[in-house]
Order: sequence, then C-alpha cells, then structure tokens
Amino acid sequence: MHTTIIDTETVQQNSKHLDWRIIDCRFSLADTEKGRLAYQTSHLPNAVYAHLDEDLSASIIPGQTGRHPMPTPETAAQTFSNWGIDGRVQVVVYDDNVGQVASRLWWMLRWLGHDHVAVMDGGWERWQKEERSETADVPTIARRTFTPQVRYHTFTDVNHVDSVKKDPSYRLVDARAAARFRGEVEPIDPVAGHIPGAVCGAFEDNIGPDGLMKSQKGLRDRFRRVIGDVDISHVICYCGSGVSACHNLLALLHAGLGDAKLYPGSWSEWITDPSRSVGKGK
Repeated sequence: MHTTIIDTETVQQNSKHLDWRIIDCRFSLADTEKGRLAYQTSHLPNAVYAHLDEDLSASIIPGQTGRHPMPTPETAAQTFSNWGIDGRVQVVVYDDNVGQVASRLWWMLRWLGHDHVAVMDGGWERWQKEERSETADVPTIARRTFTPQVRYHTFTDVNHVDSVKKDPSYRLVDARAAARFRGEVEPIDPVAGHIPGAVCGAFEDNIGPDGLMKSQKGLRDRFRRVIGDVDISHVICYCGSGVSACHNLLALLHAGLGDAKLYPGSWSEWITDPSRSVGKGK
C-alpha cells in the first residue's frame, strides 16, 4: 500500500492494474481550463482527469466561503465512485506543480477514510523527463462504490482557528510564499497578510532542487524549525484556499510526524469577515 509518495517507476509498472486508479490533477489558477486541455493532449496511460474547481471543490458562497470550499462527503463520494474507486483501489495522483493540487485530492481521499492514495513524486515533469509512455486516450472506467468514512480529526473550522490562533500550544502553518505571508504582495485575494499567530511554512520548501520531495530526514528537520515541539494534533495547516496547505500535510505525514489538521477555508475564508484581525510582516 502506498500512502504518501510513490515513484514514477512503480506507477508505470502498475498503470494497467485494474485495482489502481491514476488521476491527473493539473490545474492553473490563472487559466482554469489549461489543465484539462493539457490532459486532453497527453497524460499518463489510464489516467482520468480531476478538475480542481469542478471535482475537488464546492460552489463558492460570496462573503462566506473561501475560494475552494470542500465538497460535502456525499458529493465527493459520488465523484470518487464515478472514477472507479472503492476500498480495494490504490489511487495515484499527479500534477505539473510539484504536487500542489494533487495533494488536495490526496487529502480528500484520506479525509473520507481511504488511505491507499499517494502523490507521484516529481509529477508530470518527471514522467516526461524520463520519457515514459503518454497517451491522449481517455480510459473507460467502470463505476465502483466509494463508501465515505469521515475522519473529523483531520480538519477544523474558522471558529476553532480564531480561538487558538495565539495559543502557544497550537501552531498555525501558512503554506503560501513568504512575501504573501508577510503581506507584501497579494496576487489573488483582496486582503494581504496572514492569520495572526501563524508561522510561514511555504509548501515549495518541501521540494528539493531535483524537483522531488525532500528526504524524510530533510522534511523532519524543516518542520521542526516550523512547528517546534508542538504536538502534531495541534498543528493546523492553511494557505490561500485549502489547496497547497495539503502539500504540507502530505510532507508532515511522509516525514513520519503524523496527521496535522487542515483549515479548508484558509485565508480566503478568514478575510470574508472584516472583524477578523490580520497579521503583517514576520
């Protein structure tokens, strides 16, 4: 069973296995059809496509939700069923941005009780660099029944975040780049800054210069600098909209540090209420 990271060779060896499901998660916030078009041009053999906005998010409620609200367990379960996922299936997810979007689907499956899911290390770029097989064919997938078992300990909400944001026994980890965290730039959301009490833990720092996930020791060293000795059950990860934060959750688990929590609404939900305070700088 592969539960965090999986290498390209193992994926290729198992790509035709009936109980393996490969899912292409390529997506661009700047052009929401770019990933789908890329998939239609070329993808891993037997891969299906997951669209961040359409398949991995619910509809935005202006003034209430963040940019990528989590779908209900029932809706997500129907999507997973349509992709032919049940309890026997090993899922592999990949994208073209070091696993940023793929880790969202990885987290969603685990949230609903499915541990047999891993992110392909190096993603699409690694696959192409190694000149592995590609196709434009869209596979015909037989529907299976995905039965959700919600793990309530894996996430939290805005009220809880607000209540613990400055509690020293908790650590809020912001996955966005340092300049966004400090409030120096904000290319997406209408308000710049971070949740008061949070620390910066940019998700890109989980990746080494070779484009692969850092070693488990490297990840442990990184996160000990970020979270200190805070118990993992008190670590809450967020980002702009609950996507790249999942990469930190993936890295924490891969490092052997355990399951932290996701705040799905993240910064884009936090700022919907102007009475909530905003942090700037370090």
